[in-house]
Amino acid sequence: MNRRQLLTAAAAMTASSQLRSQPALTGHLRPGLVAYSYRKQFEAKSMTYEGLIRHVSGLGLDGIDTTVYWFPDTSNEYLAKLRRTAYKHGVSLYSVAVRVRLSQPTPELQSAEVETAKKWIDVAERIGATHVRVFGGNIPKGATEPQAIAWAVEVVKRAADYAGSKGIILGIEDDGGLTTTAEPTVAIAKQADSPWVGINLDTGNFPKNGYEQSALCIPYAVNVHFKEKIAGPDGSKVNADWDRLLAMFVKGGYRGFVSLEYESNENAETAVPRLAADLRRAVRKYS
Repeated sequence: MNRRQLLTAAAAMTASSQLRSQPALTGHLRPGLVAYSYRKQFEAKSMTYEGLIRHVSGLGLDGIDTTVYWFPDTSNEYLAKLRRTAYKHGVSLYSVAVRVRLSQPTPELQSAEVETAKKWIDVAERIGATHVRVFGGNIPKGATEPQAIAWAVEVVKRAADYAGSKGIILGIEDDGGLTTTAEPTVAIAKQADSPWVGINLDTGNFPKNGYEQSALCIPYAVNVHFKEKIAGPDGSKVNADWDRLLAMFVKGGYRGFVSLEYESNENAETAVPRLAADLRRAVRKYS
């Protein structure tokens, strides 16, 4: 072996050693914020979406799960301006959260929910979002849970046909009513049997056994909300162990946004920056 070959071999061994010494990336997670965290500020009109974009950028977060309740309008002019502002500040408007309630007992009511979903899917496309959050809705009076699930599946499948044509995923959130717990939420996602339907997993919404319930949903998760609190076995709310949750998500193969949704009593203007820093650190550890 000549000198050049020796040097080449030594360099390759050094590079290989450096690669082995670096920790393997175990996930690809991105920290974000759910706009609902600033609901009081939006309602008081002290916060706008343009202001929230700048704020989120300053916090070092990657994206916003937008809550459409506070869009002043959905004109092309407004949405284009919003999209430009987000791009200029390095923030992804990756999700749109709407009040679609899937479980409806009549064809007329089902069609109305599908049309509402289509409206907001169009809005999502115009701001560059690739996810739309929907609710399961209540179990209609006199109906059984299996009936309510079947109705929800009918609506979400029809809405998903439209969403999929635009490359947008629908996420069913575990948030009261039919989707209070993991089991019916998973049932809807499974029975929809669509690559454009999954679960918008909010780890803080389950009434009991938050970690165990979250684990059931992870295989179907397409978007994730983290809260400061999580439910214990007896239903009491305790501080959420984000490290434990993130390890579960990475092991389960989840990739994508993990967004803080703040709902506790402290003023969001002081609480969110602190929790956002905690979320960034936790996500870096697993990405």
